[in-house]
Amino acid sequence: MSRQWQTYSVPNPSYFLVNPTDNNTNTTPALTLAEAKAQFIHTWGVSGASWGVSKTLAQVHALLLVSPGALSTEDLMEQLKISRGNASMTVRDLLDWGLIYKELRPGERREYFVAEKDMLQVTRCIIRARKRRELDQMKRSLDQLANLPGDPADAEYRAFHTALTDIQQLANVSEKLLNRLMQAEKSWFWDKFMKLFM
Repeated sequence: MSRQWQTYSVPNPSYFLVNPTDNNTNTTPALTLAEAKAQFIHTWGVSGASWGVSKTLAQVHALLLVSPGALSTEDLMEQLKISRGNASMTVRDLLDWGLIYKELRPGERREYFVAEKDMLQVTRCIIRARKRRELDQMKRSLDQLANLPGDPADAEYRAFHTALTDIQQLANVSEKLLNRLMQAEKSWFWDKFMKLFM
């Protein structure tokens, strides 16, 4: 017997927003659970661009985050209305980021996936992946460029070398901070985070 899934498309996200012309700001449309999940998946998908991933990847991650159990590739395809190729590629990327895991089910041919739901660990995974893909590559390029020979008396060379040195120092500080965040315990993380606003 096949399962009946709720699909999570949000054709008009503005439906969920308060009407700016409405003077009564306490009246918002009453959401069903399915509508609330759809809005969360949409919002998470849009925010994905800020951490360097596609909208589909962020939406698949969001769906797995709010799902009480593991989902198969077919489940993801049906609920988000995406192709098999898109779903498979997205799952591989999420596994590579460490944001989801495979759940083994003896005798089951389908692969099932579950999201990492500890948000500090999710943050660590995102930092680690972004650092590997961006900061580490930038540091390698800067290290190579910093070895460019030249005459310190030449104004153009001096300006170039000074700018690179400053950027290298910033990159090194950023790397130390990110490494500390990736190793941080939850209590330390929240303590430092809260001190930023108090």
